[in-house]
Amino acid sequence: MKILLASAVMALGLAAPTVAADAVEGTWQTQVDDGAYAYVTIAPCGSNFCGTISRTFDSNGEYSSPNKGKQIVRDMAPIGDGKFEGKVWRPSNDKIYIGKLDLSGDRIKLKGCVAGGMLCSSQTWARVQ
Repeated sequence: MKILLASAVMALGLAAPTVAADAVEGTWQTQVDDGAYAYVTIAPCGSNFCGTISRTFDSNGEYSSPNKGKQIVRDMAPIGDGKFEGKVWRPSNDKIYIGKLDLSGDRIKLKGCVAGGMLCSSQTWARVQ
């Protein structure tokens, strides 16, 4: 009887909806900045997306940076067509910038901007997994 009831609920579309993962979710490799690069894991944070430094590397290989575990991509809200807006933190100078993220396949172009978005610096990150 339970199987029959469960089948009826599914057939009527009354089951809880499943949430599909957004294409921006996953682990991304940053470009080299001040001699080091990182893997950043992007995941949902509320209704937006955040990215946390999960691994760090320098010319000698993987090392334990004090920035590991810190959030570098903050509160990125999807605005459509693979574009997001929020904030980014640059570890080398400990500053937070207006953030823009543009997803295209297995690449992310991430911008940190000042002056209301008039002056920006960018990096292109590659998907790791």
